[in-house]
Amino acid sequence: EMLEALKALSTFFVENSLRTRRNLRGDIERRSLAINEEFVHIFKQVKEELESINEDVQAMSSCCEDMSSRLKAAKEQTQDLIVKTTKLQAENQRLEMKAQVADAFIAKFQLTPDEMNLLRGTKDEPITEDFFKALGRVKQIHDDVKILLRTNQQRAGLEIMEQMALLQETSYERLYRWTQNECRTLTQESCDISPVLAQAMEALQDRPVLYKYTLDEFGTARRSAVVRGFIDALTRGGLGGTPRPIEMHSHDPLRYVGDMLAWLHQATASEKEHLEAMLKLVTIQGVEENIQEVVGHITEGVCRPLKVRIEQVIVAEPGAVLLYKISNLLKFYHHTISGIVGNSAATLLTTIEEMHLLSKKIFFNSLSLHASKLMDKV
Repeated sequence: EMLEALKALSTFFVENSLRTRRNLRGDIERRSLAINEEFVHIFKQVKEELESINEDVQAMSSCCEDMSSRLKAAKEQTQDLIVKTTKLQAENQRLEMKAQVADAFIAKFQLTPDEMNLLRGTKDEPITEDFFKALGRVKQIHDDVKILLRTNQQRAGLEIMEQMALLQETSYERLYRWTQNECRTLTQESCDISPVLAQAMEALQDRPVLYKYTLDEFGTARRSAVVRGFIDALTRGGLGGTPRPIEMHSHDPLRYVGDMLAWLHQATASEKEHLEAMLKLVTIQGVEENIQEVVGHITEGVCRPLKVRIEQVIVAEPGAVLLYKISNLLKFYHHTISGIVGNSAATLLTTIEEMHLLSKKIFFNSLSLHASKLMDKV
């Protein structure tokens, strides 16, 4: 403390003289007084600042109390509104949940407007792959709706099932009409089976009656095409005269009969390929039998002109050797054609078999007559 006092004294006691030593006490007192006055002045400012802060705090406190009272009053006034808002929010959440459930229900058990337009369509509107997608969706809905019948939503399930059933019938009717028209256009000697037609037959297999009618329509169209093609091959030949008309070789019985049978063999194989292409997506049992039956119907139309011409050749008795060759030729093509279409092409195979038996009969008659003549000469 002594050192601190001396250090403080050295700041203003700079001259050590008699006079300064006499006045030292007074100087110290004056300096102490000045320091105290400065301290008082400074603390007066602090006091004023604190009083100002206190006034501000008091004002803020009053303001907060006023705001608190206002908030309390507002809370009391809006309490009912808050309760109503809470109820409305809860109701809104329930409605949103119901809307989501309804949207999911509609998406699962209803068609879109575009799908409805595809299935109903217009009479002249072509069938596309999108049609089959929509039809598959109808089938799926019809199967899925059975779930509703096992719940408390039986009424909705029955209504949806009835709606889908009616829509299915409308769709199948439109598909059948389109397929029928497509089959009617397949009257050229060579025809191309479009992928859409194959899809149509796949869809129609669920309706056996329409499926059968479509096959009959195809068989009728192709039958007329094959008959016309056979007559053209006999009388007109190919395009530009190549190959030449078959009847130009009527003077050569073996070639004449062979060319007709070869043409029929090729036509039969082609018609079977057309049917296989059209029914390649069909999965029901009996497809092979259907193909054989339709091929038999198609080839039935050429039996009459074929029989007439072969009979003319055989009855003309071209000689035992030629009759024997023709008989073997008929037997060969009977075996070959039956290998392609089985025994279902009954009319064509029966006609060939009849001509085979007739040729054998005439052959044996000719052989007997020839033997009798030889015996007479002996």
